[in-house]
Amino acid sequence: MVTLADVRAASNRIQGAALKTPVMTSTAIDKLSGGSIFFKCENFQRAGSFKFRGAFNAISQLTPEESQRGVIAHSSGNHAQALALAASMLGVKATVVMPKNSSQVKVNATRGYGAEVVFCENTVESRASVCDSLIKQHGYTLIHPYNDPRVIAGAGTAALELIEEVGCLDYVFAPVGGGGFLSGTSIAAKGLCPTIEVIAVEPANADDAYRSFRAGKIFPSVNPRTIADGLRTQLGDLTFAVIQKNVNDIITVTEEEIVGAMRFLWERMKLVVEPSGAVSLAGLLKLKSRIKRRRAGVMISGGNIDLTGFFDTLL
Repeated sequence: MVTLADVRAASNRIQGAALKTPVMTSTAIDKLSGGSIFFKCENFQRAGSFKFRGAFNAISQLTPEESQRGVIAHSSGNHAQALALAASMLGVKATVVMPKNSSQVKVNATRGYGAEVVFCENTVESRASVCDSLIKQHGYTLIHPYNDPRVIAGAGTAALELIEEVGCLDYVFAPVGGGGFLSGTSIAAKGLCPTIEVIAVEPANADDAYRSFRAGKIFPSVNPRTIADGLRTQLGDLTFAVIQKNVNDIITVTEEEIVGAMRFLWERMKLVVEPSGAVSLAGLLKLKSRIKRRRAGVMISGGNIDLTGFFDTLL
């Protein structure tokens, strides 16, 4: 299992490549919750999300032979862009399998960073089968978007930075989809602050992690319908084991609560945050009665959002 030492090693490995993203505060949120809230803003990370941390950490550990053959991943967007950029920086060929319903902005960015994009059907099964076929054909190394210890350790460096900057917290809120970001966050948070409560937040319309956590077994994500497109994936065996060990609770939020949190971040904090990134704030607001006179971290996972429709209306 990934440890705090692995997260620290990943932090050293990605230093100079990943950005140390800002920690921001909001007087309005502090007043609303009665606590002291710290936002770790991974929307300012390279490629627009925390995913760059794990992708760079994983690719930088490849053998020369693996680097020569190239890497592959399946992703709806943020891991795709992160993998493409990290591979480009390290001189490694990247191929990304993306569902046909992926945001065009994320597809364009992935290609722009230099990766080859191969489309698949809009199911978890299709992503995996297309990936497996290309691996057998070309010998690519799979960099899984979340169920990979190197990716988990890299993801944990964001929480490591947050706590090293602001000190120990009573709570940390993080979104959960496949569980890589949550796993890494929980490892860093519990390793540095053993009494911290790690709260995962998931869309109610994509509540497989919520149900899995309570049942003690992984439920598949079946056609989730949520605006938080980055959280439509299901847990992996590695991430689920970490979550069972480290996470105190998983809660769900409605689509309206997600949009409300996203709107607050845009309007009041001037932060362009995607729906998946706003889920953690939605969870904090839902549990604000617990936060009074407490210190809490909110992990903002990313800021990649398709604004084409918005700008088109201005023309």
